[in-house]
Amino acid sequence: MLPADWIEHRRADGEILGWMLASGEGFRVFDLLGRERTPPSGGVLDWLEAEELLEDLGIGYLADRWTLRLTDGAERPVRIAEASVRGVTVVADEYGAASAVGADPERIRLPFPITDELAPR
Repeated sequence: MLPADWIEHRRADGEILGWMLASGEGFRVFDLLGRERTPPSGGVLDWLEAEELLEDLGIGYLADRWTLRLTDGAERPVRIAEASVRGVTVVADEYGAASAVGADPERIRLPFPITDELAPR
């Protein structure tokens, strides 16, 4: 569930890019998966820097391949099928099967914000 104090940021066409959270004298930035994206070395950002970070980040990373770490320690290649504050759905992508015509890959629902069980490949 989306924390009540997160401020959404949308690009000019209305597409949501992520959120900002007031923190001390500035803002922390979170992407569409709920991962903090504020640079660790810089602490907090001012409002414009936070907006620019989200604009630069965009949404393209959602199309990347990801690795899902299962509870038994095994790892599976996955792709993100849906991301919202209600949860993140990934689809199994062994051998690129998720993009094959007619494929019906296994769907796995994860809570929002995601944890370290889902990581970029």
